[in-house]
Amino acid sequence: MNRRELLKASCAFCGLGLVASSSLLESCTKINDTPVGPSANFTLDLASAAYSVLLNAGRYVYKNGVIVANTGQENFVAVSQTCTHQGCTVQYDNSTQHFICPCHGGTYDKNGQVLYGPPIYPLKNYKTSLSGNTLTISG
Repeated sequence: MNRRELLKASCAFCGLGLVASSSLLESCTKINDTPVGPSANFTLDLASAAYSVLLNAGRYVYKNGVIVANTGQENFVAVSQTCTHQGCTVQYDNSTQHFICPCHGGTYDKNGQVLYGPPIYPLKNYKTSLSGNTLTISG
């Protein structure tokens, strides 16, 4: 192999290395924004003592891995209760209408989207519907 062939081979090898390393780095920076949380299909009887707290704005309950909150005027939201950062149980803050993780301050909007970290994954959001005193959560 002469000098010219050696230089060509070296440049080709370096070029392949750069392409491979840049694709690896790119895959590390992509964030999976698929919501994390259990499947749910249950009802809450708001007339029962266990769930009547939901008749008041700002109150919330936990059931089957889901936190259900009353945001006011018979509007309800439901998201996975487990923070996607380290698995702590989130709480609902009515003044901001955010879900907050008490462990590290992770904050999600009322639809479960991350507002600020450390979590990078959203909470799963569930559909809610009210019929009389029966609140249905599904998703």
